[in-house]
Amino acid sequence: MFASMSSARPAAKVSARSANPPTKAAAAYASTQKLLNAAVHVIRSKGYSAARVEDICAEAGLTKGAFFHHFESKEACAIAAAAHFAATADTLFAAAPYSHLPDPRARILGYVDFRKAILRGDLPQFTCLLGTMVQEAYGSHPAIRAACDRYISEHAARLEVDIAEAKARYAPDAAWTPESAALYSQAVLQGAFILAKAKRGPEVAADCLDHLKRYFETLLPIGEPEHVAP
Repeated sequence: MFASMSSARPAAKVSARSANPPTKAAAAYASTQKLLNAAVHVIRSKGYSAARVEDICAEAGLTKGAFFHHFESKEACAIAAAAHFAATADTLFAAAPYSHLPDPRARILGYVDFRKAILRGDLPQFTCLLGTMVQEAYGSHPAIRAACDRYISEHAARLEVDIAEAKARYAPDAAWTPESAALYSQAVLQGAFILAKAKRGPEVAADCLDHLKRYFETLLPIGEPEHVAP
């Protein structure tokens, strides 16, 4: 649900001719983005197995010829869509107000609150592409499973950084690990999305996130003295 940084490059002179990308390159990029956005929507709506190339093309407003110009198969498109979905999530969470809070405990609780706040719209708009795909394709499509594992784990690892900092300050002697707590948060989220689908609405997912927030409040008791490195 799930930011990369580009490497710095020395400034270089750019000619007027090369200042703008070539028309063909720009069109190809635009088509790819349309197909990736369409794949995310269609797969979140129907699931990987039921999603057809024709459905993705119809959603994107492009032909099958355009699809196979960019992707050799539906699986290749799904793997690229997983990366696209994760990058979009990275941008969303990096810009969220909670991420700039000075206290790590507040950032963790703010993360959960933000997750609850974005439970808006139809089910495909707030449920997770990665969880949707891995649940049905983990055995039949190893490459999809690996992609979903990678991006879910990378998202958890970013939360793990805040959890580790908060644990050092509020629960330094606790036996649990920041990694396990971060992965647990993702298990709650994915389970919440499944229940939202089963019950056809976000209310149950919001309740699950309320419980997750209380869980973190218990793991990181505010009443304990903070342990801050000198």
